[in-house]
Parts: sequence; structure tokens; C-alpha cells
Amino acid sequence: MTIRAGRPAVRALQPSLIRKLANAGIGRTDIIPLWFGEPDKPTPEFIRQAAKDAIDEGQTFYQPSRGIIELRAALADYTNRLYGASFTPENIVVTPSGMTALSVALQCMIADGAALVLPSPVWPNFAGSAEILGAEVVRVPIRPRAGVWSLDLDELFAACPAHTGALAINSPNNPTGWMLEDDEQRRIIDFCRERDIWLIADEVYNRIVYDRARAPSFADKVTDDDKYLIVNSFSKSWAMTGWRLGWLTAPESLAETLGSVSEFNFSCVFAPVQAAGITALQLGEPFIRESVARYRSALEAVERRFAELPRVTFPKPRATFYAFFAVDGVADSYAFAEKVLRETGVGLAPGAAFGPQGEGYLRLCFAADVALLERALSQMRPLLS
Repeated sequence: MTIRAGRPAVRALQPSLIRKLANAGIGRTDIIPLWFGEPDKPTPEFIRQAAKDAIDEGQTFYQPSRGIIELRAALADYTNRLYGASFTPENIVVTPSGMTALSVALQCMIADGAALVLPSPVWPNFAGSAEILGAEVVRVPIRPRAGVWSLDLDELFAACPAHTGALAINSPNNPTGWMLEDDEQRRIIDFCRERDIWLIADEVYNRIVYDRARAPSFADKVTDDDKYLIVNSFSKSWAMTGWRLGWLTAPESLAETLGSVSEFNFSCVFAPVQAAGITALQLGEPFIRESVARYRSALEAVERRFAELPRVTFPKPRATFYAFFAVDGVADSYAFAEKVLRETGVGLAPGAAFGPQGEGYLRLCFAADVALLERALSQMRPLLS
């Protein structure tokens, strides 16, 4: 007998195409895995040591559902320092991962049957998390224009139906590297105010930017009267993907509600992981600068190789550590990624994983040593030429 989930929205969920492809490579020792979005270096030693010290001190008990006050204060200070904002610990909720922060945010703002409007292609968990809640996902295309990715804000606003519950923005964007500018963010906030809809901003990649120290943020533009939730994570900037530590920035008036929703989702975050987060914020700036410099060199290597391949179209990312590229004649990105894996041993993410707007593209994570990327690109060259 086949057992099925009781909720239709859950039964309708599609499996991750990235995970499906990665599973197809299990058992192979020759694979160069460029499909997942994470830095290739382990978490810095000074961050790891902070967690070890906390464990040795016996910090193994339950913690406040919104996070320990020391980490919430450190996160408020970090955001204020970075963007000239004026948040307090009451604006911050600590979560076990940016993914959980997104889930909590959506639970607070999306009613069953409401629409979530989402520029796409985009990280697949965004749409999936909303669909689990019974939301209608409305995708608005991010398109390549003049060699870079771009979003038409008029098209975005026009796509918001009357039953829109929230407008979701992932900037800098996974997988394209597209990024909003300050004036565009102000237009979006004004629109949300006029329509009285929620804004959810995923800013997980806000430190991995190539023409400035940080991406524009909604943090320095919202007020405590706005309906907003900003999602962030320690995963990318501090190479802490496996630690599962994220946070939400929200109006102070939402603090009690967020605490309750957090309690019923995950209870609390492990104290030594929170201690590691405090240390990352205090001592991690040199590591971030070094990482971005490495990723910039890697991006330049990818650009050089793709420029030699006339079949490849590669709109340059302004941020993140992804190359989202198209190959002339490739319409089924999963089938092509499977072929690349089978024949060259290089693991890419199929663009279809990021929504219909991503079909025909492939994502390569270049958070890796240049020598490894050069080898991967050489192995793929016959299929890309």
C-alpha cells in the first residue's frame, strides 16, 4: 500500500532537481561537484573554536526561542554598522538556518490562497515553502539585458494580483547574481506601502558582491511601521553552511508573534552554534574580504573560458558565487546536466530547478579554487563548444 501525505499542497511538491542529479552521482569518486551553493573552504578555525569552547563550558541547555540576547545584540550592531540602520535586539530573531527564517517569515505573512509574487529564476526553496502553506506563487521573470540580469519593476508591480499577500525579493539573487539598487528598493517599499502587502527580502548573499563592500539592503529603508521581514544567514559569508544558523530582522511590534512561531517550529538554536555566530560577527570581516577576493578571481577565470565558447551565453553576475549560463541548442537543462555529469564528471545544477524562467540555463558554483574550475571547464569544453 502506498502511503500519501494528507495535504494536497504537500503531495504536489516536486523533488529538488539539484538533489536528484547529485544522487545520480553517488558512488563516483571522479566527480567535480559544482552543483551545490556553498564555499569550498571549511568554517574558519576561530569560529569553530568558539563553538568548542561553549560546549566545554556546558552550554548544552535550552535557549530562548528568539535567540540569546548576546547574539541578537551583535546582529543588530552588525546591521547598523553595515547600513547605518537603527535596529535593536528586539528587531532580531535567531533561527536554525536562513531556510527556517524564510519558513517562519512565510508562516507569519501568507494566508491560504494568497499570492506570493516572486522574481524568478530563484532559489527553489522559496516557492516550495510558500506552496506548502497553500499560497499561489506568481513568478515574474528576471531577464538578461545588455549582458547583465535585470528586473522590470513596472512588470513586477503589474503582476501583483488583488489577493497578493507578499512580495518576495531575493537580492542578490541565487542563481543569476542579479542585484537591486537603492532607488529600486525604495520603489518596491513604496509599492508595498501603497498596496498594504508584506515585503520579504532574502539578503543571504549581501556580502558577496564584486563592485562594493555590501549589496544595497532594505534594512536602511524600512521603518517600524512597515510590513517587512528580512531573511539572512551565516552560511555563505562566513562559510557556515552546515551549522544551520540564520536570522530574521522584523518590526519590533512583531517580536512576540515571531517568538511564538519560532517556539512551535524549532524551540531554540543550539547555544554553541550561537556562540560561533557571535565570534563570526566580531572577527569575521577579514575572512569575508579574503573570500570575495578569491571568488572574484574564480569568476574572472570562468569568464575567460566562457568567452572562448561561442555557444555559451553568460550574463555576468554582479554578486553571489554562481555562473548562470546558457548553451545554444540546449532546451532541457536537466537532461543536459545529466549528460555533463555522465560524460565529463562535472556536477552542475539544472536551470529548471530555479523555476520555468531558469529552463535552458545551468548553474555553476565558482566558490572553488581556480585550478579546480579550470579542470572542470576543460573537461566540459567538448560539450560546450
